[in-house]
Amino acid sequence: MESNTPPASGQSKGRVLAAIARYVLGLPLVVFGLNLFFNFIPQPKTPISDGAMAFAGALFKSGYMMPLIGATLLVSGVLLVTNRFVPLALALFAPFILNSILFHACLERTGLPMATVFLALELFLAWSYRSAYRPMLAARVTAG
Repeated sequence: MESNTPPASGQSKGRVLAAIARYVLGLPLVVFGLNLFFNFIPQPKTPISDGAMAFAGALFKSGYMMPLIGATLLVSGVLLVTNRFVPLALALFAPFILNSILFHACLERTGLPMATVFLALELFLAWSYRSAYRPMLAARVTAG
């Protein structure tokens, strides 16, 4: 059974930084995921752009997208905080953070700094756990 810790490279500093990054990324994901179900964080007072409002409105109106996003954030955050299936948690979170960066870059710039911090944490952790992704990124793989 494989360990879910970053690859041992003789550098305990890297492991400590990865653990800190897991908590710094995971805890807000838990909070934001729960917020999408229980709505306890107040909405910002500043209005958002028409494009951002239309996009967010479409997600809400779909009836399934916001619960799916909330569940994905919650599950990813719990996995990161508990140090379980961390590479899976990062893979689940990757499409969300990519969309978040593009949303904030194209439609609503106010959240771009925070989205960039989350992206940096995601990339740092993906690099820390890169050995878990090697088989998935192989050009040719035989069925097992």
